[in-house]
Amino acid sequence: MLTLILIAVTVLVTWLAFNNPRLLERLILWPPAIDRKHQYDRLLTHGFIHADWQHLLFNMITLFFFGRFAEQVIGSMIGPVGYVLFYLSAIVIAILPTYLRHRHDVQYRSLGASGAVSAVLFAFILVQPWSLIFVFFLPVPAILYGVFYVGYSFWMDRQGGDNTNHSAHLSGAIYGVLFMLLMEPRIAGVFLERLASPSFG
Repeated sequence: MLTLILIAVTVLVTWLAFNNPRLLERLILWPPAIDRKHQYDRLLTHGFIHADWQHLLFNMITLFFFGRFAEQVIGSMIGPVGYVLFYLSAIVIAILPTYLRHRHDVQYRSLGASGAVSAVLFAFILVQPWSLIFVFFLPVPAILYGVFYVGYSFWMDRQGGDNTNHSAHLSGAIYGVLFMLLMEPRIAGVFLERLASPSFG
């Protein structure tokens, strides 16, 4: 239920921003506004707006499929409010390396929920490493997808130039794993046991 609410709020705010350029400019991550005007809320609000419908659709579909599982697992550990705080904090944590790198760059802007969605995805991968994720209709084990995702994001972050914040993807993925391990350290043992016993499904 909470995942659906997060999706609904994100879709609504994104749609409003599509039709209101001033709103978009106020919510987007623009580092100088944080550095000079102390608009720290941008570290969070950028995660509720997207560049276009395709960008929004990809993030929200991913959140729909993996967020519900993360909501159940994290909710069972620290309650439903804890899941919402996990998601919101993931938006902020995932963007921090980007902000620090570009905090004096007046040309830089970033938006989208990708960092938080990555955190949710990797929380799922940590608990269900051999579950199948469908990539362009092809089933891929979650752990293999995760390895490729991290490698690709790291490589593309170093290459740059494609208008995608791969740094936020990496930071979100790392945060998702660390958050789960901090909340329940025994998950590490469960992950290793499941990793050693492949069971696709």
